[in-house]
Amino acid sequence: MSRGMRLTRNGSVRHPMGMRGLRLSVLDLVGMRPGGGVADAVARSVETAQHVERLGYHRFWLAEHHSISGLACSATAVLIGHVADRTSRIRVGSGGIMLPNHAPLVVAEQFGTLESLYPGRIDLGLGRAPGSDQPTMRALRRTSTGDDFPELVAELQQYLGGPRPGQVVHAVPGEGTHVPITLLGSSGFSAQLAAKLGLPFAFAAHFAPQYVEPAMELYRRQFVPSEVLDRPYAMVGLPVIAADTEAEATRLFTTPQQRFLSLVRNQPVELKPPVDSMQGLWNAAEADAVAARLGLAVVGDRAGVQARLQRIVDWLGVEEVFAVTDTYELSDRLRSYEILADVAKEITLRQTAVA
Repeated sequence: MSRGMRLTRNGSVRHPMGMRGLRLSVLDLVGMRPGGGVADAVARSVETAQHVERLGYHRFWLAEHHSISGLACSATAVLIGHVADRTSRIRVGSGGIMLPNHAPLVVAEQFGTLESLYPGRIDLGLGRAPGSDQPTMRALRRTSTGDDFPELVAELQQYLGGPRPGQVVHAVPGEGTHVPITLLGSSGFSAQLAAKLGLPFAFAAHFAPQYVEPAMELYRRQFVPSEVLDRPYAMVGLPVIAADTEAEATRLFTTPQQRFLSLVRNQPVELKPPVDSMQGLWNAAEADAVAARLGLAVVGDRAGVQARLQRIVDWLGVEEVFAVTDTYELSDRLRSYEILADVAKEITLRQTAVA
């Protein structure tokens, strides 16, 4: 059974550390700044993880992206170990490992090693997208189209589980660690698979908000109880910028807007300083494209963030939110997480959510 989502005697999910209500977690892409190095970006991520740990956040997850200038999160398992070593309680994991990029045996060995070093603190979030473009997929020797994702997940689960009679290949370390697995997605495919396997599901609404509602409905409707969960456990990634005033939050939000604008233009996605207005930086089509990606962004002062977040939680019925907070200055990011932690205390969960 997963250490992350244990069943109580009456079959309900018991939250680790006695936490109740909306859980807050962080998804980090290890964003670089123009002229800045990888070490600086990683150091900011570590400081962020330490900060949110003190605030009581539940998880700190790191993404996997390859050959994207401005993101230093290609060696996800290495980063997880680095962050876990510099924190003490917060769960650290992948958001996620793009499984078709890797041999399941290697993933089991890597995360089995991490679990052995940091017992009870490692999560394994899995996705099926490439995390990059076609040339990079070829460079990764990726031959899977993602259609075999269910088989890859099953193989990985076998390596992380107990030994089976006649088994020839073993994950050492890895076997018997039962590292908790969550399926991530931005469509209905992983939602259906998570439901079928009785696993937690996290939707990437921080860049694909238009599909979140049907995916969550699929997950809840098709969920089959398992040894991990007896009822659905849904998470959502959201862009979040909280500040002391609405005007300041709106200004800080121009940094993620510029990042997605760079993505639309196929340019480096480094963190850029905020600007007073995006007018003149994009055309109408680009503004629409960025708005589509950031449609569920939670931006504002304390009251505005609370109201917006409550509406989203009520709408989707999620139990956990992964905040994606991209600011140019680290101090603004840390302050945003402080405000969000304070706000989350006032958020109530829908009746369908696990409490």
